[in-house]
Formats: sequence, C-alpha cells, structure tokens
Amino acid sequence: MQINFRDFKVQMKFRDLWTWNGTLDRATYAVIGLIGFSIKHNLDRFVATAAFGRPWSLFNYWIPLGKAITITTLSPADARFLLTMVALSIPFIWIGVVSTLKRIRDTGLPMGCVALFFVPFANLAFFLLFCLIPSKTQNISATRQPTQRKESGLGKWIPHSRAGSAGLAALFTGLIGGAIAYFAMDLLVGYGWGLFVALPFSMGLSAALLAGYREPLSAGSAIGASMLSVVVLGALLLAVGWEGFICILMAAPLGLLCAMAGGAVAYLIQSRVSSSSHSTATFSIVLLFVPLLMGAEQATHLVPPVYAVRSSIEIDAPPEAVWKQVVAFTQIPEPRELLFRAGIAYPIRAEIIGQGAGAERHCIFSTGAFVEPIQVWDEPRLLKFSVTSNPPPMQEWTPYSKIETPHLKGFLVSNGGQFLLAALPNGHTRLEGTTWYRHSLWPASYWRLWSDEIIHQIHMRVLRHIKTTTEQQLVGAQLN
Repeated sequence: MQINFRDFKVQMKFRDLWTWNGTLDRATYAVIGLIGFSIKHNLDRFVATAAFGRPWSLFNYWIPLGKAITITTLSPADARFLLTMVALSIPFIWIGVVSTLKRIRDTGLPMGCVALFFVPFANLAFFLLFCLIPSKTQNISATRQPTQRKESGLGKWIPHSRAGSAGLAALFTGLIGGAIAYFAMDLLVGYGWGLFVALPFSMGLSAALLAGYREPLSAGSAIGASMLSVVVLGALLLAVGWEGFICILMAAPLGLLCAMAGGAVAYLIQSRVSSSSHSTATFSIVLLFVPLLMGAEQATHLVPPVYAVRSSIEIDAPPEAVWKQVVAFTQIPEPRELLFRAGIAYPIRAEIIGQGAGAERHCIFSTGAFVEPIQVWDEPRLLKFSVTSNPPPMQEWTPYSKIETPHLKGFLVSNGGQFLLAALPNGHTRLEGTTWYRHSLWPASYWRLWSDEIIHQIHMRVLRHIKTTTEQQLVGAQLN
C-alpha cells in the first residue's frame, strides 16, 4: 500500500506486516499503529456491544471488565467475554510486536525494548516516542554535518553547566508535574495509575532528556536527574499544602522507581539519538498524554477491591473474661509507635449502646468515631459488625495548621469487622480481629502494602490493650 503525506511517503506490502525482518521508519510505524488501533477498537466495540451487551471504551484495554478483578473471581460470562476479546487480539498483537521490533531495529535501541509493548500505560508513551525518534542512519548523518545555527526554543534557556541543566530540568518538570497533579487530585479527584505511575515516569523521562540537552548524560546522571524531578514535585506539593509529608513519603518509593525507569529510557535514547531534537516533543507527551490518561481512567469508574486483614493474639484468660473488653474496651494510653505519632489515626476506646444484634458500637479514634452496628452477637464467641461511618484515616504532617486533601475522605473505607474468640486447651483464649476494607488508590496492590500494615498495627494496638486489661483484671479478681 502507499499513503501520501505532505512531507513523507509510506510504502510497504501487506506481507511486511507479518515478517520479522527489516526495519520501519517512524512515519510507517505511526501509520500502522494508528490504522491498526482504529480497526481493532471498532472491532472490539462491535463484538462487545453486539455479542455480549457490554459497553467498551479505550480504558478497557487495561481493565477489560471495567473493574478490579482476579482470575479466580471470574464468572462464566466474564470468562467467555475475556477469552473472546483475547482471541480477537492475537493477530493485532502479532502485528504490533513485529512492527515494534522493526522500529526498534531502525532506531538502534536495544531489542529488549519490545517488552515495553506489553506494559500497561507505558506502552502508549513508548509508541509516541517511537513515532518521534528518527532512524539511526538519519541521526548519524546529522551528526556528521555540523552546522552553526542560532539557538531557539528550549536551547535559549538551558544552562551550559551539567549541574545547571539538571537543576533547571528538575524545576521545569517539577512545575509541570505539579500542575498535572493538581488536575488529577483537585479537579478529577482521582488517585490512580496516571498520577502514581504515568506522571513520574514521564517526568523522569523528560527531566533526563532536558538535562542532557547539550551533551548526553551517563546512566547514573540520567537516573539522578529523573529522581530529582520527583523530589521537586514532592516538595512543591508539600509547600503549597496540596499533600502532607506522610502521604508523599508513602508514594515516594513507587514514584521514584517509575521516574528511574523514565531516566533509564532517556539514557538509552540519548546514547543513540541527539536529545536536543526531542525535548520539546517529550514535554508535549507529558502535557497531553498524562492528563488524557487520567481523564480516561476517571471516566471508567473503577470498582475498588475489598481486602481483609486478620490479626490475632493469645490471652491468659477464658473467653468469658475477654468478651467484656471486646465489646467495649477501656481507654488506651497514648501511642508510642512512630506510625501513630506521625499522624495515622489510632484507636482510643470503644463504647456500646444497647446489647445484642442491633446494638451500636462506637470505636473512638484520634480523628473521630467509627459507627459500628452489631450484626452478630454470639457471646462469648463472635462479635461481628458493619461500619456506617468512617473518620479520616490520618492527620497530615504539613507546614500549615490544617489541610484538606481529597484522599482523606472516602478513599480508605472500612466496610465491617469482627472479633472471633476461640477457647484454647490451656485455658487461654485466641482472640482474632478482622477488618474488611477497600481503598480507591491505584495501583491497588502497591497501596495495599501500606493499608494492610496500617490496619494490622491498629488491630494489634487494640488486641494488646484487651490482653493487658483482661489479664490484669483477672489477677486482681483472684487476689481479692
């Protein structure tokens, strides 16, 4: 086929779509990608709506069912739908991999970069980059013909020193990242893949390319520049009161890792292609790709998964004695744990209104009260309750007296809990506390590492207090 454009001409044969050999220039790669995706998306949308009665959007390519799932939770209808969509994707995946391999070969980048074709979200950024990076032969020809030209655009603002260019790159990308983060957090009220993965990756990529605008950076310098951009973003969010120190600290490992990946990719690009010709294009990717991804992600209304955290302790007392403290435990001393002293909400005491199923338990935390209607009152074995009201999960560390961040309202929610008491042969009681909760932070598996540990520490604060109080009361009763 032959497609004519103003500045270039694309020529290829149909069989070239299926063969591994050869190369693809950026124009041909872009045409194949755009036409192929257009055909695939419309085919997928037709099959999803006509055959299965399901809506289909662009974001379904990352989460096909429009909600967080695991393979073990698939219903038969969901399984048939996913198998059908996977079968439809096979020829397009083959063409995409073949075309990407040819494009990588044409740029001179490592062939292992083809693995990025399968990385969610990042694959879009790489498609755009591969559409912008010229052929290796073109770049070599350009470097062999030095010309004197007046600097324009970004070149007028880039310092000649390596430290100065790295500092400017971090500041510039940090400010852009701050604007995009504000768009996500305050306007979209979304804390997802776009904010925690795509944004730091794109910032790291842009910062490293900008820092190496005048001369290519070493791998260490590129990664250092990328990490510095995320540090600037964190400082900016803290300074303007959009986020607190603890939340920034929890997001830092993921953000720095994604930024380092962006810096590594920038290093690979700079080692083969002049970065000065791509900095402006890369900033365009950051400004357009990341907010569009955030908007698409928000439009899908992802359903957060429900997690369960279980913690247990052995108490030197029979279940009948432990039960009284489980229902309504007394005041717990001020915490010594760094986690709670840093601002994470911690339990103080529990009160009960009424008795039996239908009674209402109030678990008082440092930030407010959980309202817990009793569902099961099986004395002295099981106390199970739902949660109808959640207080904020933390108080932010901030230079200001108080800040109101959206994620403190409704992003970490307890659905219910229970205390299970089991009599042990030695006369002791095994007390197990369980909390069922959900959070609307993505990637969910990353944030679960934090939330599971926080809830476990909350459990242990209560369980240790119940153990100490019950055992002390039992000893006191025996002495009397």
